[in-house]
Amino acid sequence: MINVRLDYVLLDRRMKLTELADAAGIALNNLSVLKTNKARAIRFSTLNSICRALNCSPGDLLEYIPDPPAD
Repeated sequence: MINVRLDYVLLDRRMKLTELADAAGIALNNLSVLKTNKARAIRFSTLNSICRALNCSPGDLLEYIPDPPAD
């Protein structure tokens, strides 16, 4: 599973989602979907804009969590 850590990065930067939306030029509702881990995909251009606005790398925003082993 891929976990989006946007909320933690925003907290670390002391930035609100609305501020990120303005800085990155991305609609607030799209960022909200990412923040709540409900996104099914993300465009590289969107990821690039978020990273530029937050001065971070994709690895700061995305985390891989292995699936539990099958029984």
